[in-house]
Amino acid sequence: MFFVFAALFLVFCGKVTLETLLFAIGIAAFLFWFCCRHLGYSLEKERRLFLLAPGLGAYVCFLLKEIFLANWQVLHLIYSEKVEVEPCIVTFTTDLRSSWFRTALADSITLTPGTISVNLEGDRLTVHCLDASLSEGLKNSEFEKRLKLLEEKA
Repeated sequence: MFFVFAALFLVFCGKVTLETLLFAIGIAAFLFWFCCRHLGYSLEKERRLFLLAPGLGAYVCFLLKEIFLANWQVLHLIYSEKVEVEPCIVTFTTDLRSSWFRTALADSITLTPGTISVNLEGDRLTVHCLDASLSEGLKNSEFEKRLKLLEEKA
């Protein structure tokens, strides 16, 4: 977080000189201390976030790929005259322990076209699907598997 604060300060200044660099280091140090002291942040959380960054980047790339593929499926449902759309609601339990990762799963499902997370209570997730064919991969989905790997590293 320290480096993010310093980088943001330098971006907002618009130029990098010795004076702005020293000032950025001072401001970033103060903001980092403030976050640790008053907002519950710590160096341990910083280390864990740094270790999770490659996995989170890979997850975002996978999510973008799935969004693109789901768009094609939904377009096929919309423009195909032969396909009869059958909306459905699916409820399943997730093995994710952290509420943060369960929320990330629900958000990922909602971001994927054709599915909307309707309710998340504890480990039970309810999803509305535009068509029954879109509900096939929800239980034990690749989203959940990848988030479970990230949760184990966290």
